[in-house]
Amino acid sequence: MTILCVIRYQIDPLQKDAFKRYAENWGRIIPRCGGHLVGYFLPYEGTNDVAWGLIAFDSLASYERYKARLKSDPEALENFAAAQSKRIILREERNFVELVEGTFNLPSHLAATPQSPPNKKGQL
Repeated sequence: MTILCVIRYQIDPLQKDAFKRYAENWGRIIPRCGGHLVGYFLPYEGTNDVAWGLIAFDSLASYERYKARLKSDPEALENFAAAQSKRIILREERNFVELVEGTFNLPSHLAATPQSPPNKKGQL
């Protein structure tokens, strides 16, 4: 079974670039500490103060081991402290969801479908 930790961040919209650097740092830290980083996502259109982080684990026990490693990782501790001191993150929520097998990371079939040639005048 795969579980996903879905982190919803309310960020300071004036510090979007700082949050981006914060997220990029997790790109090194999370895999090193045992998490499968699916990705971080910044606001693009619509709400300008909500960002997301998605991290997968084999089990809640794997997540607990990951958390313990984070607490002793110097770069993780530095990243947390920098975000706090700059007040980049205003609020954070975590939810754990279970992956429905056979539904994750499926590519579009459109990319593999050849395009129809343009219609010439007089043809259907």
